Amino acid sequence: MTADEGRGSLRRMLRRLTASEAEIEAQQLQQESARCGAVPVLQCARGQVASVTGRLRTVVYTPRTNLPALEADLYDGSDVVTLVWLGRRRITGIEPGRHLTAKGRIAIRDERKVIYNPYYELEPSK
Repeated sequence: MTADEGRGSLRRMLRRLTASEAEIEAQQLQQESARCGAVPVLQCARGQVASVTGRLRTVVYTPRTNLPALEADLYDGSDVVTLVWLGRRRITGIEPGRHLTAKGRIAIRDERKVIYNPYYELEPSK
């Protein structure tokens, strides 16, 4: 082991020890997303068809007079994209903390990234 390699591993260890829990979670989610071949949400642009992987932070049913919707915030360690299923009140398996991969066209709503009626694949529970 060279001196540079030793210093690099020491820096990584110190970074892990001093990093917050949120930073560690974000790094793990970004690594998992890269392994799956997904596009980081931060790099997604309006109109792009993207496949994103991450963890659901929130799941909310939003009753509207004309069309109910189920909304879930998917966090991949870089940014959040809101997944919206129109006309749905509940979807089995769509719950906070669940890992999933979603695919669809990126839209912008209220300056936030959104995918309407995404194709999705639930990851096994960990």
